[in-house]
Amino acid sequence: MFFWILAILILCGFLWNYKGQLRIANITDKYIFITGCDTGFGNLAARTFDKKGFHVIAACLTESGSTALKAGTSERLHTVLLDVTDPENVRRTAQWVKSQVGEKGLWGLINNAGVLGVLAPTDWLTVEDYREPIEVNLFGLISSGGKLVHPDQSLEHFTIRRDMKAFGVHVSCIEPGLFKTGLSDPVKATEKKLAIWKHLSPDIKQQYGEGYIEKSLNKLKGITSFVNTDLSLVVDCMDHALTSLFPKTRYAAGKDARTFWIPLSHMPTVLQDFLLLKQKAELANPKAV
Repeated sequence: MFFWILAILILCGFLWNYKGQLRIANITDKYIFITGCDTGFGNLAARTFDKKGFHVIAACLTESGSTALKAGTSERLHTVLLDVTDPENVRRTAQWVKSQVGEKGLWGLINNAGVLGVLAPTDWLTVEDYREPIEVNLFGLISSGGKLVHPDQSLEHFTIRRDMKAFGVHVSCIEPGLFKTGLSDPVKATEKKLAIWKHLSPDIKQQYGEGYIEKSLNKLKGITSFVNTDLSLVVDCMDHALTSLFPKTRYAAGKDARTFWIPLSHMPTVLQDFLLLKQKAELANPKAV
């Protein structure tokens, strides 16, 4: 009995692995649209899919990013300037993309544009500090509206994945760990914190203490060993989601995502708090006010 169960499990594993290797044909006649292509994941994705033979439409936020990308890619790749927080810009871009793809249609959309926002304690932040990441990461996704690949989990909140099934659109969600990109530059993050610190009330400064930011940086130094430097780990997930006959619903990219962040999300809240609070710096005098 045990032998037959083991044999069935091995067969299922083989079939599952074989299914994941089946890919689409005729890549060269397919169009994909990628947002956030100035740098990072989007830039590498645009270059990778261009080399594979796709017709790539790469959305960049800046003219310099667009120029640099076109200089290093083939004539199949076209760029367009796009600010995903500007509804009129999104509408015009959608019309332009529609005219570019024609009857072929759009095979896939990689919704990569995103910002990190300010990494600081909640009581340091204002409504404006929350507004930018929400507008870019969430409202930008809703505006962008084949296959949709999204390197985050925010679209789960609006059930876009389920809603798109009725239109024959498969949505894949990539859950990356910590990667070394311009988005996660520790120097820029520290500069933002220091700028906010200057405008905090004396009461809040007394609670946290003058050395709080420095203590926070020291705590984060232990995490640097887990930061992934190979951006292709995320792009490989994008590639599988767009070219596989059976794309996954979720992809985990990065060693820390697989060994820490994803498992952490399934742990009891008390254990999550214990592990995450160990990485936070202690306040100098929380009861000062």
